[in-house]
Amino acid sequence: MITVLELAEAYQFDFNHILINTQKTMKNLKVTTAILAIALIGFTAMSCKDGKKEVSNDEMHSEMNHDNSDGHHDGEEKEMAMSDDQNGSSENILKDYFNLKNALVADDESKGKELGAILVKSLGNLDVSKYTDDQKSELNDIIVDATEHAEHISESPMEHQREHFKILSKDVTDMVAITGTENTLYEQFCPMYDKGSAWLSMSKDVKNPYYGSKMLTCGKVQKEIN
Repeated sequence: MITVLELAEAYQFDFNHILINTQKTMKNLKVTTAILAIALIGFTAMSCKDGKKEVSNDEMHSEMNHDNSDGHHDGEEKEMAMSDDQNGSSENILKDYFNLKNALVADDESKGKELGAILVKSLGNLDVSKYTDDQKSELNDIIVDATEHAEHISESPMEHQREHFKILSKDVTDMVAITGTENTLYEQFCPMYDKGSAWLSMSKDVKNPYYGSKMLTCGKVQKEIN
């Protein structure tokens, strides 16, 4: 017959056994939890690192595209790279005119002033000796008027530069009608600026010199020259 003492000892043994097993289970659970936590931290770190790489690559790709989009188009590159020829060439006047136009497109007032002064010099150097008397007379009138507006551009803030550029563009267009040009030009037109204003470009892409970044693509090609 089992005595009360033996029964108590048996219960105590079972209780200790259960307690030991429970402690082992808790210990194993803690170890497992710690391992899972470490694994999760490692996975998260790797994911973040990969994510940063992806963002970095995307940003780099975006910046490259942005650089390409902000760069000169083919026509604008031609405008910048036109041959100087001799000082008296009408092509040299066109080169300086296009550079000035691009400065207005870029809203660059100081560059506009600088290029206005350069255009004054190239206008003054135009050699009209090979033209007929009537053409010489007309060209001289054009050059006098164009020079006046180029001088104003070299001394004026952006708003007034654009006002004078409108008349300057007409003068240069009239000059090309007499001298001709080695390149295909596009007369472009903005209906919004000063009741309608035209300018010349070597690119079909419209880049508005009268509004710049405010309305960069406002306008259309209205005539192809040469």
